[in-house]
Amino acid sequence: MAERDGYVGNAADVQRIARLSKAREKERQNFEERKKKIVEDNNAGVKTISEKFGSSASATFEQQFVKETIGLVTKEDFKRKRETIEELQVAQAEKERKEAAAKRAAEKKKREDEVKKKAAPKLSFSLEEESDEENGEPSADDRSESGRSTDSNSRKKKISKDPNVDTSFLPDRDREALERQEIERLKQEYLLKQQREKAEMIEVTYSYWDGTGHRRVTQVNKGTTMAKFLEQIKRELSDEFRELRSCPVDNLLYVKEDLIIPHHYSFHDLIVSKARGKSGPLFHFDVHEDVRTMADARIEKDESHAGKVVERHWYEKNKHIFPASRWEVYDPARKFEKYTIHGA
Repeated sequence: MAERDGYVGNAADVQRIARLSKAREKERQNFEERKKKIVEDNNAGVKTISEKFGSSASATFEQQFVKETIGLVTKEDFKRKRETIEELQVAQAEKERKEAAAKRAAEKKKREDEVKKKAAPKLSFSLEEESDEENGEPSADDRSESGRSTDSNSRKKKISKDPNVDTSFLPDRDREALERQEIERLKQEYLLKQQREKAEMIEVTYSYWDGTGHRRVTQVNKGTTMAKFLEQIKRELSDEFRELRSCPVDNLLYVKEDLIIPHHYSFHDLIVSKARGKSGPLFHFDVHEDVRTMADARIEKDESHAGKVVERHWYEKNKHIFPASRWEVYDPARKFEKYTIHGA
């Protein structure tokens, strides 16, 4: 057994320890090199970013002031250097302000020149130029042109308006004002006409339908909506038909020519649109039959049937039974080319 470096062992152990010590030393050196390289790369990166983005003049002056005042300096030197740096900062700020103002002024002038260039008139209607031409005196442009040309009669011809051209398609403020006044006048005239028509009285023949008909006649304005009409019918029939006293208007339906008319439509709407129902016209509210003695298939029958006032719950209960099975909600987009009184 041998004793070396405080370790007691054989020669193989000593060699193994020596190899491990060399390996650890090599790893330590590699680690130190990598660490040094990382620090250098970081310092280089910071320097690159600083150079790339730069710094303001004030920051530069501050850095210079810090460098000059590192260490022990007297109060007077510190104050003097501080004042010098502040004066440099003020001078630099004033310089930057003047440069920015000059740049803005140059850009503004450039924009104004571009606007003037775009707005330069291509047609000349100057009265002074026309007067000069009538007096036989050439304008400034003509004089310069004649100076460049040997032929004094080759003057550029002026471009002016042609009084024979139709300009009615061009914008005209006065004409447009007159058109607006005429449109407003026609609008007011139309509204007054509509009001007069809606105020006219018509006679409506209807039948309160509870499985059997109870025909009545009433008068309303053409402008009356179905909701107002049903409210009037409820007042007229509530003494005779007690079930109507507790029935709200929303639960009453007006059925005309097998079509359920929504409450917001008025009689005037149906008359103006010449609306057609499944079994007759919706714009006749009296009752009349076709009394022709000879039938002619080429001529449509002229018949009008009494509209029905129905409670909604009765309709829901009997809508699978004729005649309620034919009823459907009025749709102005749907057209009935031929009147029918049977079928769907």
